[in-house]
Amino acid sequence: MQSLSPSDLNIMLVEPSAMQRKIIIQQLQKEQVEAIDQAQSCEQALERIRAVTPDLIISALHFEDGTGLDLLQTIRNDPQLEELPFMLISSETRREQLEQFKQSGVVAILPKPFNRQHLGSAINATLDLLTAEELELELYDIDKLRVLVVDDSRMARKVIRRVLTNLGVQNFQEAADGSEAIELLSQHVFDLVVTDYNMPEVTGLELTEHIRRSDTYSHLPVMMVTSEANDAHLSHVAQSGVNAIADKPFEPEFVKRILGRLLEDY
Repeated sequence: MQSLSPSDLNIMLVEPSAMQRKIIIQQLQKEQVEAIDQAQSCEQALERIRAVTPDLIISALHFEDGTGLDLLQTIRNDPQLEELPFMLISSETRREQLEQFKQSGVVAILPKPFNRQHLGSAINATLDLLTAEELELELYDIDKLRVLVVDDSRMARKVIRRVLTNLGVQNFQEAADGSEAIELLSQHVFDLVVTDYNMPEVTGLELTEHIRRSDTYSHLPVMMVTSEANDAHLSHVAQSGVNAIADKPFEPEFVKRILGRLLEDY
């Protein structure tokens, strides 16, 4: 597939403040993005999105007729729109308020105000989602790689699969939590496990510890995707035997680098 550039993107900006829209548009133009549609409410945004599907939605959190989460959930529940890349721009910092966005597979959560580096990284993550570029490995044929994706969020699993599919991975099994993953591990052979941390029944941490205790697949590389990025948490995860950790939301290019290094090491 031909590489995309920021100038190829068609973006829907949803922001109630005219001044904020102007500032964000100026920053997008500095990143060479020119095709920018605008909406100031959830209803107006949905009307325009359904008329012309954008490549990326950039949304504020609060509107007179709802929230950015309302808009995101409506999009995720629409089969025609559910995979649309979505970026949140908000001054909100409370973890519990942002967790649902992370679990819904947003490409980025930008602070308000954000800097050019924040925006550039988010634009690049969007381009990576939209562009297929097969990962070249010496030890594996990427299209034969067998991957188990474990996450209690269906949309998060779809985003992970989309990123890995763009890298050339074709063989997937999915599990909604660690207990289901353990059952699949007893029935199938895998080359890689990509797991969430917070899940019901059996967490990603417990799943990893189970894998490391196994006589059959203790060697299996595990990449954990987590939204709980603090030092104590990461140290605890590392001690469980996880081989690599990626944040939610994660950048596809970062996942590509981790995956290449992880699989070549094994």
